[in-house]
Amino acid sequence: MTRCTKPPVAGGLPATRLPLVENLPRIVGTLLLILCLFFKPALLHAAEELLDAGRATTIDYILERAVSQGLIGGGVVLVGNHEGVIYTTSRGKVGFSADSPTLTERTMFDIASLTKVVATAPAIMKLLEEGRITLLDPLTRWFPEFEGTGQEEITILNLLTHTSGLNDITFNSVDPLKTAIHKMGVQRSGRLPGSNFRYADINFILLAELIQRASGVPLDRYCRENFYGPLGMGDTMFLPPHERSGSIAPTIGTANQLLTGVVQDENARLLGGVAGHAGLFSSASDLSRFAAMILNNGKLHGVPVFNERVLSQMTAPYFYSNGKVVRGLGWDIYSPYSSPRGSFFSAMSFGHTGYSGSSIWIDPQRDLFVILLTVRYNYRDPRQINRLRSDISTIAASVFSHYREPTEVLENM
Repeated sequence: MTRCTKPPVAGGLPATRLPLVENLPRIVGTLLLILCLFFKPALLHAAEELLDAGRATTIDYILERAVSQGLIGGGVVLVGNHEGVIYTTSRGKVGFSADSPTLTERTMFDIASLTKVVATAPAIMKLLEEGRITLLDPLTRWFPEFEGTGQEEITILNLLTHTSGLNDITFNSVDPLKTAIHKMGVQRSGRLPGSNFRYADINFILLAELIQRASGVPLDRYCRENFYGPLGMGDTMFLPPHERSGSIAPTIGTANQLLTGVVQDENARLLGGVAGHAGLFSSASDLSRFAAMILNNGKLHGVPVFNERVLSQMTAPYFYSNGKVVRGLGWDIYSPYSSPRGSFFSAMSFGHTGYSGSSIWIDPQRDLFVILLTVRYNYRDPRQINRLRSDISTIAASVFSHYREPTEVLENM
């Protein structure tokens, strides 16, 4: 894949100038906005030439600085639109030895909670499209275990929007799902389903089990047959085989051990590595195909994945609370978790984050998506990784919106 090879101009700035660089994405974005609103076409043409000369400089520097500060060991950024990949860059290596390959857009990452929107939510919507389920199905239609527990009013819609009122629990190593359902049956949250947003993995753990009960096949097979195979997403899978380990970026597990090809999330491991909330591995290249499919109304190069109506349902706002939380079906639109939205993505945009340092944000109005996959080191302060996501998205939206010269068309990837 073609990538920008121009050197990062800002990369040599001394440490004494870091306060300015920290605000560089916002400064550049504001200046670009002023140019677009007030200046004449000739100046806009000059500005475009300037951007062509150093279009990715700030993103490169932001990524380099995150590595040098120890926030991440490396990462990949990919920006694209409905036609293809506009820009990609990476820093760092797959492993820690001198001969480890460098991270690329084809490196596989544990994408953590992106599993919710690249596997589980799409699978639920596909079942909806097929007429096997409805959003208002009560939990007890698919989980008779919840009969008589007081949880009967919870619906599939509540699970997708994290408004079920269910709380996350600690899983047992023996028969984890069965014991989890029993624990949830005796929960008494005091919240009416649909009234409050509380992000909880258990919602999507239940959805994965529902997918298997409704379709007759497990989540990984259902997604492979309906999404990853048709879209050519060969790097996207649960339980990657050992022979792929050389191209999988590591994560840090409990007790600071390195995990390669093994899901970081402990509950997902207890569930066998295939779960609705975490466990999926993918690459920036594959995720770009998925994002482009969404921007192409459910198709990619003539291959249909969703009908347009169902796709619109999935990304439309379904839960609104005091202007502080807006959620789609699985997708985040506006909430405390929306750091990848940055400063310039539109109100129609949506995306998700992952604990491992992953994020995706898609904007149909701007015809743009931004993917960030990292080897996250610092888990102590989430504000730092959120700032990284926000800054990259802000500068990407500033300089790449409605850009019409993809470096590579997705069908050739």
